[in-house]
Amino acid sequence: MGIFSRRPRDGPTTTAAATTPTRKRAERHSRRGHFDPYTMTTRPTFGQWLKLTWLDIVSMAVLGAIGLGVYMAHPAPTRSFAVTFKDGEVVYPQFAYPMRKEIIPIFAAALLAALVPIFVILCMQVRIRSFWDANNGIIGLFYSLITAAVFQVFVKWLIGGLRPHFLTVCRPDLSLASNNPGIVGAGYNAQGFDQIYYTREVCTGDPDEIDDSLESMPSGHTTAAFAGFVYLSLYLNAKLKVFANYHPAMWKLVAVYAPILGACLIGGALTIDEFHNWYDVFAGAVIGTIMAFSAYRMVYASIWDWRWNHIPLNRSGPAVFGGEGMELGGATFTRRVGWGSSGPGFPFGPQHGFVGGGNGVGHGFG
Repeated sequence: MGIFSRRPRDGPTTTAAATTPTRKRAERHSRRGHFDPYTMTTRPTFGQWLKLTWLDIVSMAVLGAIGLGVYMAHPAPTRSFAVTFKDGEVVYPQFAYPMRKEIIPIFAAALLAALVPIFVILCMQVRIRSFWDANNGIIGLFYSLITAAVFQVFVKWLIGGLRPHFLTVCRPDLSLASNNPGIVGAGYNAQGFDQIYYTREVCTGDPDEIDDSLESMPSGHTTAAFAGFVYLSLYLNAKLKVFANYHPAMWKLVAVYAPILGACLIGGALTIDEFHNWYDVFAGAVIGTIMAFSAYRMVYASIWDWRWNHIPLNRSGPAVFGGEGMELGGATFTRRVGWGSSGPGFPFGPQHGFVGGGNGVGHGFG
């Protein structure tokens, strides 16, 4: 039996499941032009999956194209920067570091942020055996990575900043300064206190390297790393039930924070090779983390609530929290204290934080 078989570990689809509140609401939505109703306990055909997912695919492609276009564009602002005082002393030595080779290239950071979470999500399916859990997990990962990438390239383009090796790449020759009309930066050369500020036309280095050295904030490496690895950490917490209603083994805590360590190491390496300032790394971490949280919540029923945060959301109807209409209630990797031993609906009783039943009424912490 394949990992994504049409009769998954969560159990067979029953007649009762087909008449649940989720299915009834989904049928009404379908008649109004929304997604056709589908059950998450069976694997769809490729055509059915494509019909549900094509808009996401198009959106990702469009956003990717926009992001690439902005990434390739020249920096939008004209920046002023100080070079030396009149006695020859460098004004800002923090922008005069040598140009070094990147410890982790941007393509490697992006691949790690995408491939490592995908690998882990697929490995989880050895026990979970749910096509829709893998689908939601991977689609949500791409939500996080792509939106974070586009967000950060716009900030780089419109705001940016000087990299630590800017002056080395610029190779300024102050004799080239000009304030003639029509010159980019005209009126801002030999300006400011003691006339020590200039714009990029005094640079004699490679134009592409100068463009790149003017777009330091935020760090693209760090944004990608946190967008991918924070998302993976949220996924692992939900599937392993680390912060839940029982005492888990320590290795699960390590597994949840290992992706965060990886993201921190990727971001921190950029301060060692002098490609970014610490605040560039911090800004990238904030952007990536926000997108990871947002994307995870779009595809799963909760982020921190251990009763629901492992449950993939259905596109064709709302989740009925605590009711029998909630599918994939057992889509967890852990099998401790009853987790992961369900049928197609939500299986848990008072020992998992539930009392009463139906439509989320009367459900509290036991």
